[in-house]
Amino acid sequence: MTPMLEGVGIALESLRAHKGRAALTILGVAIGVLVVMVIGAIISGFNKGVADILERSGPKTFWVGRFFQGGVNTCEGDDSCPWRHNPPLSLGDARAVERVPSVSWVAVEEGGQADVTFGAKTQHSVRIDGRSAAWPNVAGGDVSPGRSFTEVEDAASEQLAVVNQKLSELLFDRQDPIGQRVHIQGVPYTVIGVFNPPPQLFGGQPAPEAVIPHGALVKHVRYWKGWMQFLVGPAPAATTPQAMEDVTEALRLRRHVRPGQDNNFAVVSQEKFLDNLNSMTLMIRIVMLALSAVGLMVGGVGVIAIMMISVTERTREIGVRKALGATRREILWQFLVEAATLTLVGGVVGMIGGGLVALLLAVATPIPAHVPLASVVAALIVAALTGVLFGLYPANKASRLDPVEALRYE
Repeated sequence: MTPMLEGVGIALESLRAHKGRAALTILGVAIGVLVVMVIGAIISGFNKGVADILERSGPKTFWVGRFFQGGVNTCEGDDSCPWRHNPPLSLGDARAVERVPSVSWVAVEEGGQADVTFGAKTQHSVRIDGRSAAWPNVAGGDVSPGRSFTEVEDAASEQLAVVNQKLSELLFDRQDPIGQRVHIQGVPYTVIGVFNPPPQLFGGQPAPEAVIPHGALVKHVRYWKGWMQFLVGPAPAATTPQAMEDVTEALRLRRHVRPGQDNNFAVVSQEKFLDNLNSMTLMIRIVMLALSAVGLMVGGVGVIAIMMISVTERTREIGVRKALGATRREILWQFLVEAATLTLVGGVVGMIGGGLVALLLAVATPIPAHVPLASVVAALIVAALTGVLFGLYPANKASRLDPVEALRYE
């Protein structure tokens, strides 16, 4: 420990004595670490925000859809997009899933856009979601004032609507929305509730939206056909993998998928969504590492320059230490510790700066920046290793000095 503490003390003294040149080295390392911290905070915050959204829909809930493709997928024509051959999901599929013993509920959803009118006010291109009665289980937020529609009302395709807070403000202003009659694509609906959505991932106000029974959507609204999806809640006694396996088997039987054939539908867990998200952000992480490597390279070149100057200035000191019995290993260790201390100081500066920038982003913008502890530890370790690697050459040169020649140096 004594040689290490001596090396740290010498490095800190060098910082005080040569503030200008030391600052250049520290700046290069600090920029590299700051880039790692800020971009890592943004990516981690985004992933955490998505995980929180999935958590609000229930930790065991899983998704059933026509297809699922991870990452960015572009294709042209039916041949390069085999999922286009998958038949759309249907209400019959939803009922088959509901009959599975390991399933507690199924929330069906399809959607479109339509004009919504109340009196003299009209909102154009409002998102209209046709959902089954179980939709509040996965939507997060709450319906207040009022209520959502029941299973009986859903089955009867009653012309009822739950509007979100944004649409309520635009149409009704200060009036009580409950019981009001609105027209969706010219068809009258009675407003029975106001949906208060959970906070958005990147902040801001949600777009105007109305939720109506799925049967009413099919009858009266022009919607995007072929994109029905389900969110499925496993029974309390069932695990998510068990329920997913049972649902997959039930859908394969209903859709006449033969043994050995691939599924013509997708059953996806929350963990799969998160894994896909992580793979999509992998390229951003690679760019982040490349940018930070540039800053660390600049800092590393500065380390070589400063340490070479330090070796030259302390040639006589090295000669005296060798004459008194210091070994090559001790000299090498001293200069490596000094170089690592220089870059570690730069890493601490970059860590503090990156933490402050991430905090500013989280407070002043909708970006959910979040600095994980692993990023802090990794940044400091990389900063110290940069000093060791780039300080190896000057440290090795110092350890090889001939003591007689070193003592003669002026």
